[in-house]
Amino acid sequence: MHYQKIHTTLICKRLLEGEPMHIIISPDSFKGTLTAKEAAQTMKDGLLRVFPRAQYTLIPIADGGEGTLEVLVELTEGQMQQVVVEDPLGRPVDARFGILGDGKTAVIEMAEASGIMRVTKSERNPFRASTYGTGELIRHALDAGCRHFILAIGGSATNDGGIGAMRALGARFLDGSGKVLETDLPSYQELATIDLAGLDSRLPKCRFDIACDVDNPLLGERGATAIFGPQKGVDRRHHDVLESILARYAQVVEETTGKSVHELPGAGAAGGLGTAFLAFLPSTLRPGIEIILDEIDFDSKLDGASWVVTGEGKSDVQTLSGKAPLGIAFRAKKAGVPVALLSGMVREEDRVLLAPHFDLIESIVSPSCHLEEALSQPVPALLAAAERLGKSF
Repeated sequence: MHYQKIHTTLICKRLLEGEPMHIIISPDSFKGTLTAKEAAQTMKDGLLRVFPRAQYTLIPIADGGEGTLEVLVELTEGQMQQVVVEDPLGRPVDARFGILGDGKTAVIEMAEASGIMRVTKSERNPFRASTYGTGELIRHALDAGCRHFILAIGGSATNDGGIGAMRALGARFLDGSGKVLETDLPSYQELATIDLAGLDSRLPKCRFDIACDVDNPLLGERGATAIFGPQKGVDRRHHDVLESILARYAQVVEETTGKSVHELPGAGAAGGLGTAFLAFLPSTLRPGIEIILDEIDFDSKLDGASWVVTGEGKSDVQTLSGKAPLGIAFRAKKAGVPVALLSGMVREEDRVLLAPHFDLIESIVSPSCHLEEALSQPVPALLAAAERLGKSF
C-alpha cells in the first residue's frame, strides 16, 4: 500500500479516537509582502477556521537567501550582534551577524556588509565593490568565540573573487615587485603571489558551511562575471577586463594552494566569493535549505505530524532547483508525512511540474483573488487561501 494511503488511514484513526491533528507550518518569506514568520502565523490563522482543535507547530524557514539570519537566530534562540564594517565601497556601515543557541555557530549574510542593497544603482561599480566587510564580519564572529560558520552568500554587489574578504582576514596579494595590492581591482591584473602567512590563525580550526544553490564556475560563459555581473554594473566594456583579472587570480590561487578553481562548481557564486572559501578556508558548499534544516533538526520535528504546509511568494520551475519548499517536501516525504504547498502564485503550467513533490497545491492568486489584491492585501488573501487549503485536507 502507498505510504500516503497508510498515513491517511492513521490520521483518520487518530481523529476518530479524538486525537487532534498536528500540522507543521514551515513557509519561506513571501518576498515583498510577508516575512516567513508573518506568513506562518497567517497560515495558522486560516487553518484554525477549519481545524480549531489541531496542534500547530510554526517553523518559519529560509533557503540561505534573504531572511536566513533572522530565521536561524530565532529558531535556535540565539543572539543578534551588531558591528561596524565596510560596505562594498569602503564606507562604514552597521551590520549584523548572529550567534546561534549553541554559542559556537555564527550565521552571516554577506549582504549585510557586501550586498547590492548597500549601494544605489548609480553606485554599482564592479571595479570598486569589495567583499572586505564580509571578512570583517567573520573576524568579529571569531572574536566572539565562534568556530562554526553558516554563510548565506546571496545578494552580493561584488565581483572581486572574495579577494576583499581574504584581505580582511589577513591574506596579502602582491605584484611581481612584492608590492601589496589593495582595493583597486584593475591592479590585480599584476597579481603575482598570494601570501597566506598572515591569515588569521584561528581559521584552520573552523568549519564553514556555505549556503550556495548555484554551480556556476568562476570563469567562462557560465562564470561569475558573465552570469551575475550585469546586475552589479558589469557591461560589455568591463567584461573582458574583469574576466582577465579573475583568470589571473585563479592561476595564482592554483600556484599558491595547488587547488584548481577555474571550473570548480560553485566557485563563481557571489561574484567569485565561493572561490576564496573553497581555496583558502575549510569550507563546504551546500544547498542553503539543507544547511538550515539540519541546523534546526527539522527531521525530528516531523514525528507524529499529520501534515506539513510550506510555501513561498511564487512557486514555479525555479522551486525545483533547491528552494525552501522543495527541501521541506523532500524531508516530509522521507518521513511519510503528506505535504501541502501554499504559495502566492502558482501558474497552471507549473502545477504539472510541482505535483509530483506536493500532495496538495494551493495558490493565493486564484479566480477569487487577483494578483493586485494579493499584493495589496496579503494577510486577508493568505488567510482565505489557507482556509481553502484546510478544507481540501
